[in-house]
Amino acid sequence: MALNIPGVVMVVLFYILILGTGVWAARKSRKVERKSHGDRTEVVLLGDRNINLVVGIFTMTATWVGGGFILGVAEAVASPKMGLIWALMPIQYSVSFIIGGLFFAKPMRDKKYITMMDPFQIKYGKVLSGALVLPALLVDVLWVSCTLLGLGATMSVVLDLPYSYSAWISSAVAIIYTLLGGLYSVAYTDIIQLSLVFFSLWLCIPFLLLNPNSTNIAQTAFNHTFQEPWVGTLEGDKIWKWIDDFLMLGLGSVSFQTFHQRTLSASSSVTAQLTCYAAAIVIAILGIPPVLVGAVAASTDWNLTLYGSPAPYMRGEQSLVLPLTLQYLTPSYISIIGIGAVAAAVMSSVDSALLSATSVFSSNIYKNMLRKQASDYEMQWVIRVTVVVVGLIGTSITFYTKSTLVLWILGADVSYTLIFPHLVSVLFFKVTNGYGATVGYITGLTVRILLGENAVGLPVVLHLPGCTLEDGFYIQKSPVRTFSMLCTLVTILVFSLLALFMFNHGLLPERWDLFKVKRNVTVSPADVVTQNLKDEAESETECDENRHGVALQPMLQNGS
Repeated sequence: MALNIPGVVMVVLFYILILGTGVWAARKSRKVERKSHGDRTEVVLLGDRNINLVVGIFTMTATWVGGGFILGVAEAVASPKMGLIWALMPIQYSVSFIIGGLFFAKPMRDKKYITMMDPFQIKYGKVLSGALVLPALLVDVLWVSCTLLGLGATMSVVLDLPYSYSAWISSAVAIIYTLLGGLYSVAYTDIIQLSLVFFSLWLCIPFLLLNPNSTNIAQTAFNHTFQEPWVGTLEGDKIWKWIDDFLMLGLGSVSFQTFHQRTLSASSSVTAQLTCYAAAIVIAILGIPPVLVGAVAASTDWNLTLYGSPAPYMRGEQSLVLPLTLQYLTPSYISIIGIGAVAAAVMSSVDSALLSATSVFSSNIYKNMLRKQASDYEMQWVIRVTVVVVGLIGTSITFYTKSTLVLWILGADVSYTLIFPHLVSVLFFKVTNGYGATVGYITGLTVRILLGENAVGLPVVLHLPGCTLEDGFYIQKSPVRTFSMLCTLVTILVFSLLALFMFNHGLLPERWDLFKVKRNVTVSPADVVTQNLKDEAESETECDENRHGVALQPMLQNGS
């Protein structure tokens, strides 16, 4: 297959449009910087907390509708071992946005935090919050990798463009306009990108549904035609795993910095909440096209296409289902438009992840831990360098795996099992302190490692009920991620209470209290009166003693 010149031209034009929008937004950002009397860093990272409702809905939704979202949903639906029942990411993200709007957006926005990690630093100090920052950074870097992997795979199939070229070029474009304008560039390019995603994907759907090589998806939804029904089945021994996956994305997504960056940049707390609720509806609608693509792929007799037999999943190319379906089941000009949709989705997520990781590093590590006296000018350069470094690392990781779904799940796993319980405890439980958080962090990380994860080659050491040996590997049937998350949360609260009890009752010496959790004893009004009478009596005694020269002896001795 030769290089698809029209497709390359189309992608180049798209990149020029996005870059132009980013440059325009950068000029707007600089105007705001000149007018703003506040911190210039907030202008770059949070758009001066002045993002309106419409822009907020676009940027919130576009952040999550990335390459991993589009390709991952299509891959799951088309996989004979999964199906639609396992591809509920649009619904899970909708639930996440609603929960975030109800419980997290208002308290975070009211306190004017810069990043999600600020309450940890206020509560726990530098060292412990530094340990909590690391998984947050890892999540964002994996997100960059996941989205770029989706774009590189799609372009290599449809355009016959080498994977490395598409990945590095896309990364470079996202890095450039993120460097130029910060959140303003990211937010306004998200409007263009989300619009392209919506119209491009829906434009491809009629051609896919009407192609002659595929059977009606209504017939293959529950019948075994070319493979198992694409709706999928939920067997009895997998119910707990399904619940585990649903909770992981439904709750764990609230502990992504990218989510809080959108709510913290909103013009008000009410705007932040409304943004979450509206985005929950939009993202569910945008989840329909990739579901239909996966359904068509599962309903296709691939032997009738130029792709030939066997089907993609039998060749180990299930992660390429969406680009292969576009390439072989639609006219070339339609598949090129589909490429534009994937490219737009990828760019909208890459820039958000870049800015998210940059926010956490520059604000919570560099400014608050390494150089508190850093000037605005210095912070501008720290932000720029961090954007480039995160982009390079995230792009490099894409060369070590072929599945967007693996990276997507791994990032959500880290967020759900480690960050989410700490975020809940620090925001909603006043009893939480550094001792509980430290023990919870160590316990949660240890338990999650021991429970294993076959997707990344981590062996199972701790066997929960229902664990079975299949093809030489132990498979957990219990909800291991939720179990790890609950272990972390319970450990944080129990050891926080235990530390409070031991220090406040004198069971441990106060000099051991590194996190200063011992409460100061409050004095009632009656106690104040009693204390004043005692003080007066003591002062009269001192006067009497001074008349007899008793109390002055130590002073004279010290003076001599």
